[in-house]
Amino acid sequence: MHVHASIEPLTWENEFFGVKSAILRFTEDAPALKPKKLVGWWRVQAKIPAQRTDLLDALQQLDFRLVEGEVDLVLPVVDVIDPRADIARDADIPVLREQAAQAFAQSRFRAPWYAPDASGRFYARWIENAVKGVFDHQCLVFRSAEGGIRAFVSMRQLNDTDARIGLLAGRGAGAELMQAAIYWAQQRGLTTLRVATQMGNTAALKRYIQSGASIESTAYWLYR
Repeated sequence: MHVHASIEPLTWENEFFGVKSAILRFTEDAPALKPKKLVGWWRVQAKIPAQRTDLLDALQQLDFRLVEGEVDLVLPVVDVIDPRADIARDADIPVLREQAAQAFAQSRFRAPWYAPDASGRFYARWIENAVKGVFDHQCLVFRSAEGGIRAFVSMRQLNDTDARIGLLAGRGAGAELMQAAIYWAQQRGLTTLRVATQMGNTAALKRYIQSGASIESTAYWLYR
Protein backbone atom coordinates (compact mmCIF):
# COMPACT_ATOMS: atom_id res chain seq x y z
CA MET A 1 0.00 0.00 0.00
CA HIS A 2 1.17 3.54 -0.80
CA VAL A 3 0.81 6.28 1.79
CA HIS A 4 -0.74 9.38 0.26
CA ALA A 5 0.12 12.41 2.37
CA SER A 6 1.59 15.88 2.25
CA ILE A 7 4.22 17.07 4.71
CA GLU A 8 3.30 20.14 6.78
CA PRO A 9 5.95 21.89 8.90
CA LEU A 10 5.06 22.34 12.57
CA THR A 11 6.17 25.93 12.95
CA TRP A 12 5.18 26.55 16.58
CA GLU A 13 6.58 23.22 17.80
CA ASN A 14 9.80 23.78 15.89
CA GLU A 15 10.31 27.14 17.56
CA PHE A 16 9.45 25.78 21.00
CA PHE A 17 11.42 22.52 20.89
CA GLY A 18 14.24 23.70 18.63
CA VAL A 19 13.77 20.86 16.15
CA LYS A 20 12.93 20.62 12.46
CA SER A 21 9.68 18.65 12.52
CA ALA A 22 6.57 18.17 10.42
CA ILE A 23 3.31 16.23 10.39
CA LEU A 24 1.72 14.13 7.66
CA ARG A 25 -1.65 15.29 6.33
CA PHE A 26 -3.48 12.38 4.71
CA THR A 27 -5.68 13.09 1.68
CA GLU A 28 -6.64 10.90 -1.24
CA ASP A 29 -5.39 13.43 -3.78
CA ALA A 30 -1.98 13.83 -2.10
CA PRO A 31 1.01 12.27 -3.85
CA ALA A 32 2.43 8.94 -2.72
CA LEU A 33 4.90 9.50 0.10
CA LYS A 34 8.43 8.57 -0.93
CA PRO A 35 11.30 8.04 1.53
CA LYS A 36 13.37 10.79 -0.10
CA LYS A 37 10.68 13.35 0.85
CA LEU A 38 11.28 12.53 4.51
CA VAL A 39 15.00 13.18 4.34
CA GLY A 40 16.09 16.34 6.12
CA TRP A 41 13.37 16.36 8.76
CA TRP A 42 14.52 15.61 12.30
CA ARG A 43 11.07 14.36 13.21
CA VAL A 44 7.96 13.59 11.16
CA GLN A 45 4.73 12.88 13.03
CA ALA A 46 1.68 10.95 11.87
CA LYS A 47 -1.69 10.49 13.56
CA ILE A 48 -3.91 7.75 12.15
CA PRO A 49 -7.22 6.11 13.15
CA ALA A 50 -6.45 3.00 15.20
CA GLN A 51 -8.57 0.84 12.88
CA ARG A 52 -6.37 1.73 9.89
CA THR A 53 -3.96 -1.17 10.35
CA ASP A 54 -3.15 -1.01 6.63
CA LEU A 55 -1.87 2.54 7.09
CA LEU A 56 -0.05 1.54 10.25
CA ASP A 57 1.77 -1.24 8.39
CA ALA A 58 2.61 1.06 5.47
CA LEU A 59 4.03 3.76 7.74
CA GLN A 60 6.14 1.20 9.58
CA GLN A 61 7.59 0.19 6.22
CA LEU A 62 8.71 3.83 5.95
CA ASP A 63 10.47 3.51 9.33
CA PHE A 64 7.75 5.19 11.39
CA ARG A 65 7.50 3.87 14.95
CA LEU A 66 4.52 3.72 17.27
CA VAL A 67 4.75 6.33 20.04
CA GLU A 68 1.38 6.11 21.79
CA GLY A 69 -2.32 5.49 21.40
CA GLU A 70 -4.93 8.17 22.01
CA VAL A 71 -8.59 7.94 22.98
CA ASP A 72 -11.11 10.70 22.26
CA LEU A 73 -14.20 10.72 24.48
CA VAL A 74 -17.39 12.74 24.48
CA LEU A 75 -20.00 13.30 27.18
CA PRO A 76 -23.23 15.29 27.41
CA VAL A 77 -23.31 18.42 29.51
CA VAL A 78 -25.86 17.80 32.26
CA ASP A 79 -26.98 19.93 35.17
CA VAL A 80 -24.54 19.69 38.07
CA ILE A 81 -24.09 21.59 41.32
CA ASP A 82 -21.41 24.26 41.37
CA PRO A 83 -18.31 22.51 42.83
CA ARG A 84 -16.83 25.89 43.83
CA ALA A 85 -13.64 25.71 41.81
CA ASP A 86 -11.54 28.87 41.69
CA ILE A 87 -10.41 30.55 38.49
CA ALA A 88 -6.61 30.44 38.44
CA ARG A 89 -4.81 33.77 38.72
CA ASP A 90 -1.46 34.93 37.39
CA ALA A 91 -0.01 34.42 40.88
CA ASP A 92 -0.83 30.69 40.54
CA ILE A 93 1.23 30.24 37.39
CA PRO A 94 4.57 29.17 38.97
CA VAL A 95 2.91 26.38 41.00
CA LEU A 96 0.72 25.29 38.09
CA ARG A 97 3.72 25.15 35.77
CA GLU A 98 5.56 22.89 38.19
CA GLN A 99 2.55 20.62 38.70
CA ALA A 100 1.82 20.33 34.97
CA ALA A 101 5.46 19.55 34.18
CA GLN A 102 5.40 16.69 36.68
CA ALA A 103 1.95 15.37 35.73
CA PHE A 104 2.62 15.19 31.98
CA ALA A 105 6.29 14.23 31.86
CA GLN A 106 5.54 11.05 29.86
CA SER A 107 3.55 12.47 26.97
CA ARG A 108 4.36 11.87 23.30
CA PHE A 109 6.95 14.66 23.59
CA ARG A 110 9.06 12.47 25.88
CA ALA A 111 12.60 11.18 25.39
CA PRO A 112 14.06 9.69 23.23
CA TRP A 113 11.99 11.54 20.65
CA TYR A 114 12.55 14.90 22.30
CA ALA A 115 14.85 16.30 24.98
CA PRO A 116 14.33 14.83 28.49
CA ASP A 117 12.70 18.04 29.76
CA ALA A 118 10.66 18.77 26.61
CA SER A 119 7.36 17.25 27.70
CA GLY A 120 7.44 19.03 31.06
CA ARG A 121 8.25 22.37 29.43
CA PHE A 122 5.49 21.94 26.84
CA TYR A 123 2.74 21.31 29.38
CA ALA A 124 4.07 23.95 31.75
CA ARG A 125 3.65 26.45 28.91
CA TRP A 126 0.19 25.03 28.10
CA ILE A 127 -1.17 25.56 31.62
CA GLU A 128 0.41 29.04 31.85
CA ASN A 129 -1.29 29.98 28.59
CA ALA A 130 -4.60 28.60 29.90
CA VAL A 131 -4.41 30.93 32.91
CA LYS A 132 -3.78 33.80 30.49
CA GLY A 133 -6.65 32.72 28.23
CA VAL A 134 -4.41 31.69 25.32
CA PHE A 135 -5.54 28.58 23.38
CA ASP A 136 -7.49 27.20 26.35
CA HIS A 137 -9.78 29.87 27.72
CA GLN A 138 -9.58 29.32 31.47
CA CYS A 139 -7.92 27.23 34.17
CA LEU A 140 -9.96 26.08 37.17
CA VAL A 141 -8.30 25.02 40.41
CA PHE A 142 -9.20 23.39 43.70
CA ARG A 143 -7.25 24.54 46.73
CA SER A 144 -6.27 22.77 49.90
CA ALA A 145 -7.27 24.04 53.33
CA GLU A 146 -3.89 25.78 53.46
CA GLY A 147 -4.54 27.55 50.16
CA GLY A 148 -2.24 25.50 47.94
CA ILE A 149 -3.38 24.12 44.58
CA ARG A 150 -4.26 20.43 44.81
CA ALA A 151 -5.91 19.96 41.39
CA PHE A 152 -6.52 21.83 38.15
CA VAL A 153 -8.34 21.57 34.83
CA SER A 154 -8.09 23.81 31.78
CA MET A 155 -11.09 24.47 29.55
CA ARG A 156 -11.63 25.65 25.98
CA GLN A 157 -14.89 26.48 24.21
CA LEU A 158 -14.74 25.11 20.67
CA ASN A 159 -17.96 26.50 19.21
CA ASP A 160 -21.57 27.27 20.16
CA THR A 161 -22.19 23.72 21.44
CA ASP A 162 -18.88 22.08 22.39
CA ALA A 163 -16.13 22.52 24.96
CA ARG A 164 -12.90 20.59 25.42
CA ILE A 165 -10.94 19.69 28.52
CA GLY A 166 -7.30 20.57 27.91
CA LEU A 167 -5.22 19.48 30.92
CA LEU A 168 -6.58 17.78 34.01
CA ALA A 169 -4.49 16.70 37.00
CA GLY A 170 -4.87 16.13 40.71
CA ARG A 171 -4.56 12.85 42.55
CA GLY A 172 -7.87 11.79 44.06
CA ALA A 173 -9.71 14.81 42.64
CA GLY A 174 -10.99 13.34 39.37
CA ALA A 175 -14.68 13.49 40.27
CA GLU A 176 -14.40 17.12 41.42
CA LEU A 177 -12.49 18.14 38.32
CA MET A 178 -15.03 16.54 36.00
CA GLN A 179 -17.86 18.24 37.87
CA ALA A 180 -16.05 21.55 37.51
CA ALA A 181 -15.54 20.98 33.78
CA ILE A 182 -19.18 20.06 33.23
CA TYR A 183 -20.36 23.05 35.29
CA TRP A 184 -18.10 25.38 33.27
CA ALA A 185 -19.69 24.14 30.04
CA GLN A 186 -23.19 24.21 31.55
CA GLN A 187 -22.84 27.87 32.53
CA ARG A 188 -22.03 28.72 28.93
CA GLY A 189 -25.06 26.93 27.53
CA LEU A 190 -23.00 24.23 25.83
CA THR A 191 -24.21 20.68 25.27
CA THR A 192 -21.12 18.57 24.62
CA LEU A 193 -17.82 18.11 26.46
CA ARG A 194 -14.83 16.50 24.78
CA VAL A 195 -11.62 15.11 26.24
CA ALA A 196 -8.67 13.01 25.04
CA THR A 197 -6.22 10.81 26.92
CA GLN A 198 -3.54 8.20 26.31
CA MET A 199 -4.77 4.64 25.74
CA GLY A 200 -2.53 3.47 28.56
CA ASN A 201 -4.01 5.92 31.08
CA THR A 202 -6.63 3.53 32.41
CA ALA A 203 -7.27 5.62 35.52
CA ALA A 204 -8.28 8.61 33.39
CA LEU A 205 -10.38 6.44 31.07
CA LYS A 206 -12.21 4.96 34.03
CA ARG A 207 -12.88 8.41 35.51
CA TYR A 208 -14.21 9.83 32.24
CA ILE A 209 -16.50 6.86 31.64
CA GLN A 210 -17.76 7.00 35.24
CA SER A 211 -18.55 10.67 34.61
CA GLY A 212 -20.76 9.75 31.66
CA ALA A 213 -18.32 9.82 28.75
CA SER A 214 -18.30 7.39 25.85
CA ILE A 215 -15.43 6.61 23.50
CA GLU A 216 -15.80 8.41 20.19
CA SER A 217 -12.59 7.38 18.43
CA THR A 218 -9.10 5.97 18.93
CA ALA A 219 -5.88 6.85 17.15
CA TYR A 220 -2.17 6.08 17.01
CA TRP A 221 0.69 8.56 16.98
CA LEU A 222 3.77 7.49 15.05
CA TYR A 223 7.11 9.23 14.61
CA ARG A 224 9.96 8.87 12.17
